[in-house]
Amino acid sequence: MNPKPIRYSSFLYLLLFALILTGCGSRETLRGVFKKETPYEAYATSLKTAKLDETAIGQDWLAAGQLALQRPIPVTLPFKETGYFPADNPRALGYRLEAKRGEQLVVSLEMKARQTIQVFIDLFEAGTDPATPKRVASADTAATTLTYVVDEDMAHLLRIQPELLRGGTYTITIEAQPTLAFPIPGKSSRHIASIWGDPRDAGARSHEGIDIFAPRGTPVVASADGVVSRVSETPRGGKVIWLSDLNRGHNLYYAHLDQQLVTAGQRVSLGDTLGLVGNTGNAKGTGPHLHFGIYRYGRGATNPYPYVHQSAAPIPAIKVDASHIGNWVRVSSKMANVRMAPSAKAALYTSLPKNTPLQVTGAANNWYRVRLADQTEAYIISSLVEGIAKPIAVKKLTLGRPLLDEAHPEAGQIDSLRAGAAILVVAVNGNFELVRQPDGRLGWVQSAD
Repeated sequence: MNPKPIRYSSFLYLLLFALILTGCGSRETLRGVFKKETPYEAYATSLKTAKLDETAIGQDWLAAGQLALQRPIPVTLPFKETGYFPADNPRALGYRLEAKRGEQLVVSLEMKARQTIQVFIDLFEAGTDPATPKRVASADTAATTLTYVVDEDMAHLLRIQPELLRGGTYTITIEAQPTLAFPIPGKSSRHIASIWGDPRDAGARSHEGIDIFAPRGTPVVASADGVVSRVSETPRGGKVIWLSDLNRGHNLYYAHLDQQLVTAGQRVSLGDTLGLVGNTGNAKGTGPHLHFGIYRYGRGATNPYPYVHQSAAPIPAIKVDASHIGNWVRVSSKMANVRMAPSAKAALYTSLPKNTPLQVTGAANNWYRVRLADQTEAYIISSLVEGIAKPIAVKKLTLGRPLLDEAHPEAGQIDSLRAGAAILVVAVNGNFELVRQPDGRLGWVQSAD
């Protein structure tokens, strides 16, 4: 396998940049921006205005953006990956992640490049039709962080793509963070003993909140800025407080309190004490705890857990040899599994025999992201590959042969190898061998002997 390289002359570089500048400066493109086009859409419009969508490289750029959404890599949060965007080969990253209502997705991008580079970040709800995902948030490198509060439980797609003819090293970090402060200071999700949906009253109803256990008299605080809408006592909730979170459009419900320390109509700030933990109402006979619920305006109760849960999982570190990124490696074991995500539990994409070459495009934790023959990108554990500095064989050609730019009989010829020439074989793909020239260049030879 060998991704086909795309080469452009310096003249074409200059021509394309001139066209892009012309397109970006056009009245039509500016009108598109003021029509609330996203940065990605505005850039795509500029390509079409400059007629770059009729060129091979422009078409490749647009196709890469679509492919990233059609073949996203499934990831588990928190997630971190580093890799390389080549300037001469349009590439886009696509990730699929499961998200819960009330979480805040935080996407951070760090770029290292010799020139200023614009990178577009777009977040979509996957929806039911993969061909038409709904864009919900966008940014470019003018803002290196994108944040989005998830509105519904569903998979989301994240696409990251640089502008044409600009390359550099990227590091992308994706996290899910709570949107509300935990209602009992010093406690966390570990102290939740009863969760959303647990049966109540012998199964006649289900639990519409979470129960957080703490000693009687522990302060209960406002999880957000808001207005106290109600302070009352009910048979089920005991001493309760309702707090309107006007910014997010929902009410926060605090129940079973021992004492209420605010009054209706009072404005409170994040972290202000509202009351004290108790076991009033139908919690009598149980240990002191806070029942915490969230009710969305006009939509009823929703699971509070994602709103307040702070994951204890650390952001995974990159544990591979980063010098391989952007270069070739080869399979070092007898057989190696390639998976659709950087996890041993991820779906198997294919298995490859020893000495198969792979081009590394990125790395996550202790996995390499590699490009496959069909241009799909997948992952292989770093312990199953090695560099190609040391040849696996030295052969002498009995006949002259063309040196090809990819492992295909109709590939372009980049040089001619004369009969009797010694070749250094560094990897093997079927009946093609990846060889290194004395000047360090790599190329492919068919059926070398």
